[in-house]
Amino acid sequence: MKKWGLTTLISIAVLGLTACGGGESVSGDGENNGGEINIGYFPNLDHAAGIIGKQEGIFEEELEGTDVEFTNFPNGNDFIEALDAGDLDIGYVGPGPAINYHLSGGDIKILSGAANGATLIVSSEDSGIESLDDFDGKSFCTPGNGCTHNVQLEIMLQELGMESNRVGGTVEHQSRVDPASMMVRFEQGEVDAAAAPEPWGTYLVEELNANVVTEWDEVFLGESLPSVVLVTSEEFMEENPEKVESVLAAHEKAVAFTGEYEEETLNAVNDLVYELSQTQFSDGVLQNAWERMNITTEVSADALQSWADASYELGFIEDEPNLEGLVDTSLLEEIEEKE
Repeated sequence: MKKWGLTTLISIAVLGLTACGGGESVSGDGENNGGEINIGYFPNLDHAAGIIGKQEGIFEEELEGTDVEFTNFPNGNDFIEALDAGDLDIGYVGPGPAINYHLSGGDIKILSGAANGATLIVSSEDSGIESLDDFDGKSFCTPGNGCTHNVQLEIMLQELGMESNRVGGTVEHQSRVDPASMMVRFEQGEVDAAAAPEPWGTYLVEELNANVVTEWDEVFLGESLPSVVLVTSEEFMEENPEKVESVLAAHEKAVAFTGEYEEETLNAVNDLVYELSQTQFSDGVLQNAWERMNITTEVSADALQSWADASYELGFIEDEPNLEGLVDTSLLEEIEEKE
């Protein structure tokens, strides 16, 4: 298989950014839902449920008669901006942006989990970072300021007595670095470490000889914190209950598909990345990254609260977080009871 080069990586970064303003439309076959729906997702492996739902046509099957548009995003901030502007109806995002938006008064509901884990902390081969203790005076990057991965790393550094330059500390944080650009920065020596989503973290390890500083299950809340959740607005739920129910039914089927058809799932993710970049991940990268996450519909409210408390402690959130009303899995539970 082909390997990523600098030109390709820059291309996918640009593609990811431009994709925020447009999507790929597919029409359903039946006559039940009608109208349109825009579903958002990221081209990351822990978004496998969303990717499978798109690539295998599961959303179109459930959303009969509806014009389904898919939009891929490079980070949670852009996803939330699209949701807030009404350009996005429903989709997959990290819990961090969802929580931050909720706490700022934004209209958002978590309907289901989509994945747990999938955060890997790595350092470049020549960075001198072998453990978290070595971060003093070094730099790291994350997809967004205050994003899920950012909080997970910074709370662990704080426990070791280190802080980022965001609050006057000695560890430099480079924010809003989409995963493809992380690879470019590693290759050019512009950053020492990254808190990366999968499969990008594993790619840095397998292809660029990066060091694994903290494995996914040793990261703060690593196994219990959802890395991806399915969200929509309360307004969209109230105005389009049948569409939301259809999306959830498709989501559940997609999650089940990933558990039963691992090879097909990994190929689907690779195919989607190929659509965006004309390049593929190696089988080894995808397989190893897949072992660093759990695809599931479960949502741990306790883990979400713990993450929000950590975000408050780090100063990303001004007031003590109250997540009441954020999670609403009642519709998903109804669907599961019918089966």
